[in-house]
Amino acid sequence: MTFRTPGELHCTTAGQPSLRLRAALDDVPAYVPGPAAATGTAAGWKLSSNENPFPPLPGVLEAVTTASEQLNRYPDMACGALTDELATRLNVPAGHIAVGTGSSGLLQQLLHITAEPGDEVVYPWRSFESYRIVTRLTGARPIQVPLTHDEAHDLDAMARAITDRTRLVLVCTPNNPTGRALHHGELERFLDRVPADVLVAVDEAYAEFVRDPHCADALALYRHRPNLVVLRTFSKAYGLAGLRVGYAVAHPPVITALRKAAVPFGVSTVAHDAAIASLRREDELMARVERLVAERERVRAALLEQGWTVCDSQANFLWLRPGEHTSAFAAACQRAGVSVRPYGTEGVRITIGEPQANDIILTTAEAFHRGHFRKAVS
Repeated sequence: MTFRTPGELHCTTAGQPSLRLRAALDDVPAYVPGPAAATGTAAGWKLSSNENPFPPLPGVLEAVTTASEQLNRYPDMACGALTDELATRLNVPAGHIAVGTGSSGLLQQLLHITAEPGDEVVYPWRSFESYRIVTRLTGARPIQVPLTHDEAHDLDAMARAITDRTRLVLVCTPNNPTGRALHHGELERFLDRVPADVLVAVDEAYAEFVRDPHCADALALYRHRPNLVVLRTFSKAYGLAGLRVGYAVAHPPVITALRKAAVPFGVSTVAHDAAIASLRREDELMARVERLVAERERVRAALLEQGWTVCDSQANFLWLRPGEHTSAFAAACQRAGVSVRPYGTEGVRITIGEPQANDIILTTAEAFHRGHFRKAVS
């Protein structure tokens, strides 16, 4: 068997016709996960994937253990118990909820139900890197609208980017990787400008970390907007990143379509039951979230004092722009025992984790800023 270059994307076997894969794959970047925990030091810390540093909530491991006894059985494809639990807590009909394999899985389903080859998908950039990947996989054209100079969604430019070929608009708030969140009024005004036949997905993977009272409440907006879908996940604040479970809230036509596009039995019984157990311990969860929010504010204040420009993050991470020194900064953090997530020369995303890890970041950032920026100014 001879494998040809990536641009050809097909292989041949002696005496057999060549195997051809989709040409669209040429333009699909591979998803890049956050680097693994730093090694070579007494303690390696991972602040590269926006994970919750706390272990599962009390009762969750017990639920997982019990559910694992049913691994020989298919899970409830409808995720009925979790759907009912969410419907009660969110005060929405059960028919307005679709459960999926994290918000990323639901994002793929959204592309399957909206976009065909030649269609367009509008989203801000930089934002969640999966947006481009799933758009390209459907054969649709990604329309990336640059953020403003202060890391905010350029909603005017996004509205202007919508054409008669637009089938889906993606809005990420708080935005990953910058942490900026949209205010309610600006999102509402933007939605007023989107044609009624274009679906808008508001990705709220980090909603539990928002503390600005002016930030958008997408759940409130969806109730009167049939073309709005809200995506949420149990991976971040709830600490179930390894189980892949999330949900979408929208009106019945969208939910029905999402359920059709789902991988059958994609959400395991283990993930389903862990999500329910986590929801029923929400008071304990939010106490942990408050600790992370307090750490976020402490670390941001310290970085600002050091001279860094750090936007007001409403997520569980902070965004720094070392520019051409981005790789060097990430390497310095790695040497100090903490992995962070670099994005080329655009910036570095730093997850808020254990206080010890956050302190290492602050020490490293201060030395780096002094060595690379203050020297340049002087």
